[in-house]
Amino acid sequence: MRKLSLSVATLCLAAQLSTAQIKLPSPSPGATVGQTLGTTDFSITYSRPSLKGRTPFTDAFVPAGKVWRTGANGATAFTTSTDVMINGKTLPAGSYAILSIPDKNDWTLIFNKNKSVTEQNYKQDEDVLRVQLKPTTTGEKLETFTIGFSDLTDSTAKLNFMWADVKATADLRVDVSANAAANVDKAVAEKPDDPAVLQAAASYNLSKGRNLDQALSWIDKSVAAKETYRNLFVKSQILGKMGKYADALPVAQKALTLGQSSNDAAFSFFKEGIEKSIAEYSTKVPATPAKGAKGKKKA
Repeated sequence: MRKLSLSVATLCLAAQLSTAQIKLPSPSPGATVGQTLGTTDFSITYSRPSLKGRTPFTDAFVPAGKVWRTGANGATAFTTSTDVMINGKTLPAGSYAILSIPDKNDWTLIFNKNKSVTEQNYKQDEDVLRVQLKPTTTGEKLETFTIGFSDLTDSTAKLNFMWADVKATADLRVDVSANAAANVDKAVAEKPDDPAVLQAAASYNLSKGRNLDQALSWIDKSVAAKETYRNLFVKSQILGKMGKYADALPVAQKALTLGQSSNDAAFSFFKEGIEKSIAEYSTKVPATPAKGAKGKKKA
């Protein structure tokens, strides 16, 4: 009788804690991993089960060859701020649930549009993307399931799924140039009269040799709003890039004069570049005959 009373009391206590929404330790604690790749932001939120003496991807624990939520508790969530190539296939920007079908020699990585999906309510027709991964044996035993990013460049990375002595990896690739250009165009569309935004956008186009006529239009608006040695220097560089050295030279000279009188400590980082531009443009501008000079008489 006493044992029954204790069981009832335990159940009541658990119910009360649940109702009160008191945060208690979880056997599979939650985790969030974020990563920026170029201009793309990734976020993964998942729960991390531990082995506790068990062997995953067997019939007894996380069965091989069957759909798995790729974590514990709720669905594993994946968000990308831009389109991303995963093993050569495009996943559109957005939020998804990650599932997988782990097997000894082959994993299927799944991105599903049902963000609350479980193994029980999973529907393949809600998949947005499926890619195949080749698992490897690491030789080291990892107690707790881990998702992470590695081998980062400005446009590529690896997305790793690791547990026990198994590691499955997907290759990620983003189009940094296209994403950056889209961000520039969006910024100008949102703040078309902001001198700083216009200068930054013009500088980006200049750095990429992209649509210099548009860049010149943007920097002209920036200069008209507030003339500084910085936006004048950018304008001179754009004109020089367009081969308009006679127009670029006086703009660069004015940028140097304004910079020298600006009392801006940052000018020292620009001064050498402006002076080099002036020297370069001077060599490419045809000499102008002095006033009153007469041409030689024909023989």
